[in-house]
Amino acid sequence: MLQFFSKYKSLFITLLILSAIIISLMYQALKPEEKLAIYEPSMVQPELVDESIQYIRKDHKIADFKLINQNGDTITQENYKDKIYVADFFFTTCVSICPMMTDNMVRLQEEIKNNPDVMLLSHTVTPLIDTVEQLKKYSEEKGVLDHKWNMVTGDKKQIYELARKSYLAVKTTGDGGPFDMIHTENFILVDKDKQIRGFYDGTNPDEMEKLLHDIEILENHYKKSKS
Repeated sequence: MLQFFSKYKSLFITLLILSAIIISLMYQALKPEEKLAIYEPSMVQPELVDESIQYIRKDHKIADFKLINQNGDTITQENYKDKIYVADFFFTTCVSICPMMTDNMVRLQEEIKNNPDVMLLSHTVTPLIDTVEQLKKYSEEKGVLDHKWNMVTGDKKQIYELARKSYLAVKTTGDGGPFDMIHTENFILVDKDKQIRGFYDGTNPDEMEKLLHDIEILENHYKKSKS
């Protein structure tokens, strides 16, 4: 018996390797593809959504925009065309959750800095304070890479409407002030079709791991769509 196995040792090893490959391929074929939800306004906490769109259940997309970044450059939706990106809302003088959020965004930047398909976008909620000069100073202190991450300021009404009608990410102060808002810790994952695919706690490092995983899911989805 030992002589028999010894004689056909190479054949058995080859069959074993082929079996392992076949089993692996079958597993991959049968394994369900991971998919992310597409978030509609009706699925999000009402206090984060403008009343005029809280009822919407389908086809929600990020609206077109025109803002100014830390370098004084005009940034529009065209800068994010065919990109997956992570958006948030902050202000440079915030001393509560913003430093943690920015630190976690810096970590995300490090992870995606060599990935041309993924970018970052941070909107100030205090545009009168966060001028281009202030954003430039802040971005340099944080090590922002200009080609990966835009910190933007601009018309307060536009930022307010983007926050509450597009990204569904800030609360209104309720004090009757014009376009006043309270930003949340949310990071928002946006796909190449301008749809929201996830919300993440920007103060939580574990949530950043989940966000990176979900970015990978989106990338795999687009790769399969091309093949």
